[in-house]
Amino acid sequence: MIFITAKFRVLPEHADRWPEITAEFTEATRAEPGCLWFDWSRSLDDPTEYVLVEAFRDDQAGAAHVGSAHFRQARQTLPAHLAETPRIVNTTIPQDGWSELGEMAVPSRG
Repeated sequence: MIFITAKFRVLPEHADRWPEITAEFTEATRAEPGCLWFDWSRSLDDPTEYVLVEAFRDDQAGAAHVGSAHFRQARQTLPAHLAETPRIVNTTIPQDGWSELGEMAVPSRG
């Protein structure tokens, strides 16, 4: 799968509305057949920073995402709300979902 993490530093006046600003893009991306997940989180240390964790099934799914109308629209509209160019880590890994963090295994509670 293609695994991507990106950090978005949002202008302070838009930071509280970022989930609303990105809602249409987020919903459209999550609806793509090759999208495994597309999840936003807000930094605990910097309220203007959002972290996007996303994954796509394979190279074709990633290409479909980047070629989609909603991605083109996001490229046009989202930068006006940003303080700087987002930073990204993008890699391909040989798995298709989340693995368990064995070092913090939770014992059965049943």
